[in-house]
Amino acid sequence: MNNAPHNSDTPQTAKRRKREMRTISQMIAIYCAKNHSAAMRSKTAYCGEAICAECAELDAYAVARTQNCRKMDVKTSCENCENRCYQASERERICTVMRFSGPRMISKHPIAAIRHLLGK
Repeated sequence: MNNAPHNSDTPQTAKRRKREMRTISQMIAIYCAKNHSAAMRSKTAYCGEAICAECAELDAYAVARTQNCRKMDVKTSCENCENRCYQASERERICTVMRFSGPRMISKHPIAAIRHLLGK
């Protein structure tokens, strides 16, 4: 997977893009840790945490979509963006993960959670 900065990113946007990729990966890892057995978690998420193969696919997809987001410099959140990066089936999966992990982010990754809520 290509994790290089987007070609037209300013340094500030590149930093935000990297932070967004880490945040979505952390949310997937939280979801996986609470919903899938430890024995299944043999893969490593973008954020470095252990996840299962199914969540690893979603993690790779979400990170790739964030890496290629054309609106990173102006968007507040994917939910409010007019450009739909996710296919419908994947959007449903990531919404499930975000609904589950969002409230749990504040205790596991408080700074990332606050930045995500503020859209920064």
